[in-house]
Amino acid sequence: MIKVMVVDDHELIRSGIRALLSDLPNIEVIATAASGEEAILLAKQQKPNVILMDVRMPGIGGIAATQKITTAHPDIKIIALTSCTEEPFPTNLLKAGAHGYLTKGATVEKMTQAIQNVAVGKKFLDPEIAHKLALKNTSNTLPSPFEQLSIREFNIVLMLNNGLNHKAIAEKLFISTKTLNSYRYNIYEKLNIKTDVELILLANQTGLIEP
Repeated sequence: MIKVMVVDDHELIRSGIRALLSDLPNIEVIATAASGEEAILLAKQQKPNVILMDVRMPGIGGIAATQKITTAHPDIKIIALTSCTEEPFPTNLLKAGAHGYLTKGATVEKMTQAIQNVAVGKKFLDPEIAHKLALKNTSNTLPSPFEQLSIREFNIVLMLNNGLNHKAIAEKLFISTKTLNSYRYNIYEKLNIKTDVELILLANQTGLIEP
């Protein structure tokens, strides 16, 4: 039996995925979580084989949660299940340790295949994501300016957009506010901006985050 945990900040989606998977043989949803923080705690307590992880969530979000869980529990396999299909989301999630990447428009059959594949250590990428990654270095489209950020820097951008203040971000990332400020200034320099307001504006303008 493959033990699965579903992580999404929308209860309707969590309940819907649980219901879709409930009738499948050899797959059991043993837990659900509404945030990255809750996912980290439940991963330690419940020890699922596979986690379906959303990206845009309150708090630390799916990327940081993926990185923390895969570091602490290498046997747990994570599949990103998200509407975020544009770079740098796929690359950063894969760098963070995700074994699979599915869009929320995936069929139950595709989701089942992904769960079964990653449970035995294989990778699984939604064809749409695989195609975009394959064309990444050959496309004439200008890359997102956020692709030059590290995973930690990128996650800080997402947390700032979620409305978290500097103290809260530092606490959730277990770093000092001084270290956080160093990350922020590095972000500013890479993106040629000067304030958090400019940062969020740029993220909205480039379609990185939802306005």
